[in-house]
Amino acid sequence: MQIFNKNIALREFLATVKTNNSTIGFVPTMGALHDGHLALMKQSLLENDFTVVSIFVNPTQFNNPEDLAKYPRTLEADVKKMSALNDNIIVFAPTVEDIYEGKTTSQSFDYDGLEHQMEGQFRPGHFDGVGTIVKRLFDIVSPTRAYFGEKDFQQLQIVKKLVAKYHIPVEIVGCPIHREPSGLAMSSRNERLSSNERKEAAIIYAILKEAKERFQTQEADLVEDWVKKEFKKHPLFELEYFVIADESTLLPITFREKSKNYRAFIAVFVNNIRLIDTITLN
Repeated sequence: MQIFNKNIALREFLATVKTNNSTIGFVPTMGALHDGHLALMKQSLLENDFTVVSIFVNPTQFNNPEDLAKYPRTLEADVKKMSALNDNIIVFAPTVEDIYEGKTTSQSFDYDGLEHQMEGQFRPGHFDGVGTIVKRLFDIVSPTRAYFGEKDFQQLQIVKKLVAKYHIPVEIVGCPIHREPSGLAMSSRNERLSSNERKEAAIIYAILKEAKERFQTQEADLVEDWVKKEFKKHPLFELEYFVIADESTLLPITFREKSKNYRAFIAVFVNNIRLIDTITLN
């Protein structure tokens, strides 16, 4: 398995193996890999001649220093998982210095308002950090296709907007959420949960599924009120937000339109560990 720590070395290697007709699939991750990440890699391996996976905990997208410090870093285990999947995966595991060259700051981006909703409200500067690292990685890897999970649906929409506004020649592929047997959306942060917290966190998806059922016959504000009341019954959890929004604009629903697709978004704290999830409502 080829592992690169410096962007120059990765560029040089890709230049030697890529031909005019070959394709590069790219899976950007922050490591602590789970089956959801591996599913993205499997799809890339099927659809491309080469697959590059980055493992980089990006400091500029964390507005909470404690969250950055505690984010799991498991490079050795991650490499073993990828090697077991396919030895031909090309791994890019750079340092902060290699990526930011001494200037660990974000660029500012305008995503036509997508950045002001949900995560943008509660994590100031987060999507500037996301745009900065994604744009930098695209510049280094020059992928044909890049794969993102739909659990971070707002991020997926923002990356699509970034690519469109900056005319970056890459196809963005959104992939379905992978869930644990309990229904809990797979996340690297799940590793920080105790066994009991992990078990109890299944309630998040259970409530989302019930909210979807209710949305078929109830107005959005009634569904939102029901979700808030449900979480008050579970003192282990602190609901940060539950929003029903238009999938394309991410704007909260005002009144239902048959021509639009709607999605529910949720963020919940479990003992200071922040979990997000989403479900389509149509």
